[in-house]
Amino acid sequence: MKKPFWIAMLVAVMTFCGGAQAQAQTAAIDASTPDGLIKALTAVVMDSAKSDKSVQSGNLEHITALVNEKVLPYTDFERTTRLAMGRNWQKATPDQQKQIVEQFKRLLIRTYSGAIAQIRDQQVEFQPLRGATDTDAVVRTQVINQGQPIQLDYRLEKTPDGWKIYDINVLGAWLIQAYQQQFNEKISQSGIDGLLNFLTNHNASTAGGQS
Repeated sequence: MKKPFWIAMLVAVMTFCGGAQAQAQTAAIDASTPDGLIKALTAVVMDSAKSDKSVQSGNLEHITALVNEKVLPYTDFERTTRLAMGRNWQKATPDQQKQIVEQFKRLLIRTYSGAIAQIRDQQVEFQPLRGATDTDAVVRTQVINQGQPIQLDYRLEKTPDGWKIYDINVLGAWLIQAYQQQFNEKISQSGIDGLLNFLTNHNASTAGGQS
């Protein structure tokens, strides 16, 4: 069974670096409320994916450009990586931390980018925002894909620059939790460098494997 397209899109929300250009191009999105941010990002990314034939064909370069341009400023992937590593994060040097964050981003984008091409006529239903605090919130949604409801939740934190996404939940599985065990196993077996080598080698082996 193909992975739901939305898994790919939401992982991509948290996976690519950018710079001042990305900040400027997405400045119009209001990040002052968690649910408002998610609604705006959902509309922007879906509209872009539907109108870009290169994205629809699974072109990795165009998909990563879409992610870089539209969603990067509203994610905190360093926090995502830090939470996935748990106490092991403090064992890594600053340089190792930087490299692991980058390689983890690449792993996710290469793993899931192709499914973004499946974005067509899916509908997104937003649930009422409940239980949010001043600094943390979960925005719950349901994606209707060919009549099948797919649970999709976003966890966000409040920062000085507005709300940012740092975890996602697809069908009951949170991204951070899903990687914690794998990361811990790699580090237990061969240390921080072992995890970094695993991520780097995996990305090298799949380079060029995406269209």
